Amino acid sequence: MNYGSIRYIIGWILRVEALLMLLPIGTAVVYQESSGWAFVISAALCLILGIMLSIKKPKKTTYYTKEGYISVALGWIVMSIMGCLPFVISGEIPSFVNALFETVSGFTTTGASILHDVEAMSRCGLLWRSFTHWVGGMGVLVFILAILPLAGGEHNLQLMKAESPGPSVSKLVPKLRETALTLYKIYFGMTVLLIVLYLIGGMPLFDALCLSFGTAGTGGFGILNDSIASYNVYLQAVTTVFMMLFGVNFSFYFLLLYRKGKEAFAMEEVRWYFIIYFAAVALITWNLGSSAGSLFERFHHAAFQAASIMTTTGFSTVDFNFWTPFTKGILLTLMFIGACAGSTGGGIKVSRIVMYFKSIKNEIASLIHPRSIKVVKFEGKVIDSTVRKSIFAYISAYLFIFVLSVLIVSLDGFDFETNFSAVAATYNNIGPGFGLVGPTSNFDQYSALAKMVLSLDMLIGRLEIFPILVLFSPSTWKK
Repeated sequence: MNYGSIRYIIGWILRVEALLMLLPIGTAVVYQESSGWAFVISAALCLILGIMLSIKKPKKTTYYTKEGYISVALGWIVMSIMGCLPFVISGEIPSFVNALFETVSGFTTTGASILHDVEAMSRCGLLWRSFTHWVGGMGVLVFILAILPLAGGEHNLQLMKAESPGPSVSKLVPKLRETALTLYKIYFGMTVLLIVLYLIGGMPLFDALCLSFGTAGTGGFGILNDSIASYNVYLQAVTTVFMMLFGVNFSFYFLLLYRKGKEAFAMEEVRWYFIIYFAAVALITWNLGSSAGSLFERFHHAAFQAASIMTTTGFSTVDFNFWTPFTKGILLTLMFIGACAGSTGGGIKVSRIVMYFKSIKNEIASLIHPRSIKVVKFEGKVIDSTVRKSIFAYISAYLFIFVLSVLIVSLDGFDFETNFSAVAATYNNIGPGFGLVGPTSNFDQYSALAKMVLSLDMLIGRLEIFPILVLFSPSTWKK
């Protein structure tokens, strides 16, 4: 085990987090808010600890999958703990468990909240909540890889594999650092474009920044108690479009940027992503009926909520708790499917779902024609046995953790719909669920134990299960 490299990486994560806290500090200065001192203290702690851990560069700079998973899992846990300190120190969220839940929800781009009155928070606190979405959307380690040669060479790929969502991660250009830098350029450029479109629609600058961070990171923290229902139809429509755009595999934009449009539009995952989305919108619009408003209103809200749930953003324009059981069933299905691999969205991912069903179809065909040789193809390539094995292992681990989480959360005594959707909403990094955790409610009613379980679910879901399992596996720490 290369403990030196793990220590060094954690140190740089803390140093970067201290740098990121300059944004809420600057916001506190602009709005003359005393709670900004909580961010000053927290940033100082992050910087001191970060320097202590990373001042000495490790002699051994090579590490492999195990070290990559441990570095990422520990990094996200440490980042969440330090990131929640401003809320505790300022007294805006005095309970450490609640503050940790809120911060984990931010960094994992979940958007589940324990706050009853969001509008009562300070501006710097609101901006930090939304900014954690933007930081966690692409991944803090992808950002660090873009600016620092941590380990060098091929070993940085282990960090990117552990942090980036999807069945597999590969370099898009020969140099991994250039890949990470290009991804962040695309991410930043799309965010700036969204801010401009919000401003054109008359949204105040502060609101535009917070909503853009939440949309880009597909997080869903709102700065109003009704999420974004108060904004006009234009602003909601812009949000719908950009939620879907940020749910697309960033390899698509990468290929477009490098003038490989034919390869980009041939991506099977992106095609299925939009097919599933438009099918869901059509079914919801049809099922809502005239009692839910005009055809345009039904389509508008159906398009928004389907995009919000599928991309695991979690914004809402209406309380879909009152929608029909059929439409709620569609939304629940979208919760599990999620967005594309390599996007800022959560869920199981479209690519895994497609490959999973193709593998099942292949097995059925093999039973009917045992002598025939069938192969499973995805994106025009044959899926090897290693990828198929990892997908089935992921689905198995996913289901086991999901069931276990529902059982533990159910100890609080709430109804099954609430508990099931609470786990689904946090595990898939969505935010609101159904029942008592619907879009107009929050998670504050749960006990400290349930909140810790749901916080862990958010981390497990964001990091694709295995980094957290590796971290807590006893065999990992054996010599």
